[in-house]
Amino acid sequence: MIKLTKLSNEQFVINDSQIECIESIPDTKVIMMNREFFLVRETPDEIIKRIIDFKSRINYETNKMASNN
Repeated sequence: MIKLTKLSNEQFVINDSQIECIESIPDTKVIMMNREFFLVRETPDEIIKRIIDFKSRINYETNKMASNN
């Protein structure tokens, strides 16, 4: 899950696994698999970085737990 900011400055958390695509129109439009969308302040590159960071943290924690067993 990643945190994004709507154009109204309201922050929300989104399931990154449900993102179908990200458009720049010029605002950033995050389109979900169910065809709903969100206009957000973050750029597509920022969103991609947040997804990578989130997945990296999950992999790190998973590997750490596996090595403790």
